[in-house]
Amino acid sequence: MADVPKHVAIILDGNGRWAKAKGMPRTYGHTMGAKNVEPICRAAYDLGIRYLTFYAFSTENWNRPSDEVAALMKLLDSYLKNCLEIAEKNNMRVRIIGDIGRLDPKMQEKIRILEDASKNYTGLTLSIALNYGSRDEILRAAKRIASEVKDGTLSTEDITEEKFSSFLDTAGIPDPDLLIRTSGEQRLSNYLLWQLAYAEFYFTPVAWPDFHEDELKEAVQAYMDRERRYGKV
Repeated sequence: MADVPKHVAIILDGNGRWAKAKGMPRTYGHTMGAKNVEPICRAAYDLGIRYLTFYAFSTENWNRPSDEVAALMKLLDSYLKNCLEIAEKNNMRVRIIGDIGRLDPKMQEKIRILEDASKNYTGLTLSIALNYGSRDEILRAAKRIASEVKDGTLSTEDITEEKFSSFLDTAGIPDPDLLIRTSGEQRLSNYLLWQLAYAEFYFTPVAWPDFHEDELKEAVQAYMDRERRYGKV
């Protein structure tokens, strides 16, 4: 039986469909989904999980209707502001992964303030993926490595898996042990492709706004009940 996963990655899926089923606009689902982040963080830490990574906004999400993208950006901007208080209250370190260069400059500044203010907190480490796509992340890492090789500051012989990982957005964070995707979909959606190489997957039909502590416990227990063979026959 496995131990409690040290790092859990979650794809927060189903907000829009959850809202539609209630006769509400999709933005209502995103708002309620945002409110679910803090209680799940507390529940995760109480279970012994030390790292959480949430997929909040992907590089593909820009293709959604413009009014929904605008509403999501407004919600994320508000959440980043509130997250300062949440991080302090929960002794929680917050990191943002993804290419934040496309985000509004004011939002980028809020990200820098939040990361700096919470960098010494010793509780849960929460990583939020904003304008994140794993292929984009890997390409950006490869370009940085190529630049250092060209400049002579890095030798090709020194490029190991560990070295490559140090160029990724998740540098310094252990790879996830468990991936949870809510709302019934069973795909990775360009999420942490490198980091999830050896993770266990757990898919639940429960939409993210309804994914509460009991659902998290069920996912963790399913992980712990699995026999991890690590390449053994």
